[in-house]
Amino acid sequence: MNVLITGAGRGIGLGFVRYYHARGDQVWAVCRELSDQLRSLQDDGARVVYWDVRKSEPEANGDDLPSTIDLLINNAGIYGAHGGAGDSDQSLTGVSMSEMHEVFDVDCLGALRVVQHVLPALKTGHGVIANVSSKMGSSGDNSSGGCYAYRAAKAALVIVSRSMAIDLAADGIKVITLHPGWVRTDMTRHGGLIDVAESVAGMADVISRIDGYPVGAFVAFDGQQIPY
Repeated sequence: MNVLITGAGRGIGLGFVRYYHARGDQVWAVCRELSDQLRSLQDDGARVVYWDVRKSEPEANGDDLPSTIDLLINNAGIYGAHGGAGDSDQSLTGVSMSEMHEVFDVDCLGALRVVQHVLPALKTGHGVIANVSSKMGSSGDNSSGGCYAYRAAKAALVIVSRSMAIDLAADGIKVITLHPGWVRTDMTRHGGLIDVAESVAGMADVISRIDGYPVGAFVAFDGQQIPY
């Protein structure tokens, strides 16, 4: 199986690379910079594609993209300002418009750019698209407010993902949106409840059972559906 994973340099993306590479799949790891951990996987056969998802196509100095993609995992994302000393924040009165634009550009538009660019390869493989959003993008689950940039971008990705699922069904392409859980990564300042391996294994299991969910479903790593 040919697997393309964005945001693969660290955290959940790196975890996905490790998971599918260990299974024996052909993995293309998309990153902006090559981390030491990813370099060791590259030495073991994983391919590396240099691509800042704020741009419409990869750089020319990495491996070529596959002509057939069986699984695309759109994982690249940023949180934006966490707040604290010297930082802006994502409160109603504190969030800046530049912060809103930056997070939206990476977390939502980045996934859309990647799909637009690799769509022919997905059509050839009748592939699966897994867009990694967050429960924080669920309007139905939002009881605490705040986090304007991150919530808005992840909510937009849920809706974009749903439209993809509808629009691409005729091409035999299936789309699912994932919530990885609260994972101990740099983004959460390693304050999460689960580790990367547990999150990735859970999401990979959900992906493998995509036919058991409604079209364009929003599903957590533990298999539970999340309200939009």
